[in-house]
Amino acid sequence: MQGNQVKAIGLMSGTSLDGVDAAILETDGENVRRTGHFVTVPYDPALRQRIRGCFGNLVADDAENDVADDITDVHVDAVNLLLAQSGYQARDIEVIGFHGQTVFHDPARQITRQIGNPARLAQALSVPVVADFRLEDVARGGEGAPLAPVYHGALLRGAQVEFPVAILNIGGVSNVTWVGDDRELLAFDCGPGNARLDDWVLRHTGRDFDHNGALAASGQSDAMVEVEFLKNPYFDRVPPKSLDREDMARSIDDLIMDAGLNVANGAATLAGCTVASIVAAVNHLPIAPKQWFVCGGGRHNGHVMAQLQARLNVPVTSVDMLSWDGDAVEAECFAFLAVRHLCQLPLSFPGTTGVKAPCFGGRLYHTKKAA
Repeated sequence: MQGNQVKAIGLMSGTSLDGVDAAILETDGENVRRTGHFVTVPYDPALRQRIRGCFGNLVADDAENDVADDITDVHVDAVNLLLAQSGYQARDIEVIGFHGQTVFHDPARQITRQIGNPARLAQALSVPVVADFRLEDVARGGEGAPLAPVYHGALLRGAQVEFPVAILNIGGVSNVTWVGDDRELLAFDCGPGNARLDDWVLRHTGRDFDHNGALAASGQSDAMVEVEFLKNPYFDRVPPKSLDREDMARSIDDLIMDAGLNVANGAATLAGCTVASIVAAVNHLPIAPKQWFVCGGGRHNGHVMAQLQARLNVPVTSVDMLSWDGDAVEAECFAFLAVRHLCQLPLSFPGTTGVKAPCFGGRLYHTKKAA
């Protein structure tokens, strides 16, 4: 297949729990052509709450299996909506990349769990599905995350940017891809992204997130909480490294509670901790990036973006300035990785996950023919 571009669909449901992102990409596993076809299907509040109930599960139970099937059905809906809007048919799609929903991630114990039912997805859509992207990397001693760097590198080919450059994804967890002058890749999770702020806003206002960072902008960040937060040993660890959505949750909650912060100041402080962890990540990069491009939902938070610009003291802009779709990048990435799986190309590398050698990953699920 290498050298022949095919159409693939990528599906992503991140730790922010917004819903399912779906995108169509044309690629041969090396070069990419973005089609611009992208949809999001939100989770309904009841399913979102049931997913939260699966966080931390080391093994599946009946309740989680039901959630996995329901998640998969939302992915089916997303693909059908995407096909309807794009004008393509299922027969035009070579493969679907299905990330699933991460509910537990602890690579030190060689465990990473993404729930969903790829066989159900393949059967419902009559398209082969690649899933289980992280398992092989973790089994070989890697972090299993982040997996997007190889796609970021592909997108940056021919881009008019000044290297070294950083691609920052702010989802539930924030992660950075550093790309050097020679296109060397280094990547790791910086720290909490939107998750802690989203949970704070949901708990105190009933809203799912802080729209444009308005609540955080109305408050005052507690500098001492940020200082204590950065004492977490994770920030001194040499990358590659990765985080579970719930890592640091209790320690941050305790710091906020001990400081006695009101809702606005708590939001400002949690946003400040997200920014502080990203700024601290620069200490682990070979050379400070000359510019940062941000994707994921966090780039819509004007307060966080302004704070990043002020603290990094170099240009910080949305990846949309590169004519990418910052909401679609993660979904497109899993379309790209699915095709790389078919082409027997590696998905992760020593500089991106810490795996000892370039690592192939994913598992192919075929559709079952009727008897």
